[in-house]
Amino acid sequence: MPAAQVWVYKASMRIYDVSVPLSAKTPTYPGDPGIEIRQWAALANGDSANVSMLHLGAHTGTHVDAPAHFIEGAGRVEFLALEDLMGPAQVVEVPDSIVTIDASFVSAHCQAGYERILFKTRNSGFWASEEPVFQTDFTYVDLSAAQQLVSQGTRLVGIDYLSIERFKSKTHETHVALLSKAIVILEGLDLREVTAGIYELICLPLKIAGGTGDGAPARAVLRTLQ
Repeated sequence: MPAAQVWVYKASMRIYDVSVPLSAKTPTYPGDPGIEIRQWAALANGDSANVSMLHLGAHTGTHVDAPAHFIEGAGRVEFLALEDLMGPAQVVEVPDSIVTIDASFVSAHCQAGYERILFKTRNSGFWASEEPVFQTDFTYVDLSAAQQLVSQGTRLVGIDYLSIERFKSKTHETHVALLSKAIVILEGLDLREVTAGIYELICLPLKIAGGTGDGAPARAVLRTLQ
């Protein structure tokens, strides 16, 4: 899968596309809908335009989780505040030896005052395969880390795989700890081309008004501040 694209902006700023490209080859979380992209209409067939039909789940590729994902009656994705989804963000590089991000790691590496935290882990390497498959041993954020992030005033937490939580968690405690405090979860990032540091995050999920409002695919970019 191609690495994140990079653009030069006003000669001094760089823009990193940290979104995962979507195709039938893109892995999805087990139990979620698969991805189907097919032609609905085609110029080659004499139709007046090319039109593609998409079939995918709300938590496909790079996506956000809204509180309604795990909390009945909580905030829906179309009502997420854009102020939470855009602004200064700290990219925190996690050593490959760490599989569980805990409170001690957050306290030591996540700077107080930054309301958006993105964890770059060994997971980003999973996107490098030309034939990627879902990896169950991904690095995740545990409950203690989620609670520490809440206490630090975090508004958004991102990670570079399809879930922020340990695979097959029965209680979904990390999700609940964050979403119950209206903290946006951004999953499925590709941070291979990004180094640790402070960036501007721009993350715009689809404004899906139907269904349960649990989440939506998003295009996410990071822009250098200088």
